[in-house]
Amino acid sequence: MFVVISYDIVDDKKRLQIAKLMKNYGERVQKSVFECRLDDRRFLKLKLEIEKIIDWEEDSVRFYTLCAGCVKNINISGIGFVREEDDIVVV
Repeated sequence: MFVVISYDIVDDKKRLQIAKLMKNYGERVQKSVFECRLDDRRFLKLKLEIEKIIDWEEDSVRFYTLCAGCVKNINISGIGFVREEDDIVVV
């Protein structure tokens, strides 16, 4: 699945922690927005890891799952591109 994840984290330390975590799952496309291609298992794992870090009273993380047709219709103004697939190397 293609998931756009955006976050608004109040605490600087937690925000950095979320950003580092997200880099393991997807591509940063803006300061607090990542695009990720994940299967159900990895999505749930990421969501649980995020939920352990955030402050439920102050922080907000949004997960937008896009269908294949929606991904094809992403438009970008300015710099950037949508990665087609994650780079997978089989040895």
